Amino acid sequence: MHMQLITGPGGAGRTTVAAATATAAARTGRRVLLLSGDPGNPGDPMAAPAAPPGGPVTGQTVEAAPGLYAHPVGGVLVARVDSGEEFRAKLVALQERGATLLGMLGGRPLGAEELTELPGAEEFALLRALRRAATAPGIDLVVVDMPPLHRTVATLALPAQLRRYLARLLPAERQAARALRPVLAQLAGVPMPAQWLYETAARWDEELAAVQAVVEADTTELRLVAEPGPASDAALRTGRLGLALHQLRVADLVCNRLLPQDSADPWLAGLAAQQEKYAAQWADGLPVVPLRHLGRDPQGPEDLALLAAADGLAPTAPGTTRTAWAVEDRLAEDGVLVWAVPLPRADKRDLDLIRRGDELLLTVGPYRRIVPLPAALRRCTVSGAALADDVLRIRFTPDPGLWPRAR
Repeated sequence: MHMQLITGPGGAGRTTVAAATATAAARTGRRVLLLSGDPGNPGDPMAAPAAPPGGPVTGQTVEAAPGLYAHPVGGVLVARVDSGEEFRAKLVALQERGATLLGMLGGRPLGAEELTELPGAEEFALLRALRRAATAPGIDLVVVDMPPLHRTVATLALPAQLRRYLARLLPAERQAARALRPVLAQLAGVPMPAQWLYETAARWDEELAAVQAVVEADTTELRLVAEPGPASDAALRTGRLGLALHQLRVADLVCNRLLPQDSADPWLAGLAAQQEKYAAQWADGLPVVPLRHLGRDPQGPEDLALLAAADGLAPTAPGTTRTAWAVEDRLAEDGVLVWAVPLPRADKRDLDLIRRGDELLLTVGPYRRIVPLPAALRRCTVSGAALADDVLRIRFTPDPGLWPRAR
């Protein structure tokens, strides 16, 4: 299954492009599922009500995947994520599993009707929907209307980050004396909280691992949407750095709302020339799909059909795999190993790195990632770094006390 995540700077038209992408793909005969957390509006040509987790299935609603409900709209299955309902259902279930512990502490469970959505619930609901969509039988393409670019980077990085936190705070090897827990539970008369905590952490880790596998799969890629101009250029550059830092693949870039080049109006001609300049700059190293301005905000199925007819809008099968950070062996020439980290359009002022044990903390602009070092580099010390040709090259010098001696 091919999964394409649509994102871009705020206001770039990513929701419209996501709908047009799904429509264009459906025209080629593929069965398409469009997933969105956007509630829609009366003028939205892909408007469909959000179905709560667990149903019920009513009217034209179909179960596209276990726990994921969709409506057929214009030849596309449209599923909208109700993050508020998802949050309430998950918290109620968590309370039920921890009822004994809550009773020990004198707590009173919260009712579903009094729960209000907390910040971050939307991202978690969308990630769970991604995992469900990846299991949808008979679906060829999943198009996902993601949040704005900066939030998308943070959302897609979340599963790996949370798994690292869980492994650090609740390491599996520290679950010692499992055989004693039933005895201790009998003596205390209640299940041991530590056991409940580890079991909950294990469930979370399993779910996060499944989401991470979907995000990092070779069949998952991103399509960026931007309206060419200086404001979008800055946001796009920063967002692409975040995607590169987390090794998330970008398939192409949709240059949206392009004005005609032959306008007789000098003001429009000037804007068109500016758009052409930025579109040409963005095309350096990234395939560009041009999408013309309709002269109005897209409304209704007719406008959606016009946009869907654009060349290159229907996604092709993923052609590349997740970019690996290569380790270059320069021991014979320079006595170092070099770790190459591709960072498109990076500036050295954006960068910082710190070695901590067997991990490297990399900072690129507003984004940060802690990555484990490859085995060979763990026996080395960081001896320098340089940015050239959109690649950060980190030099590692072998530690004589840890490196095998030549015989």
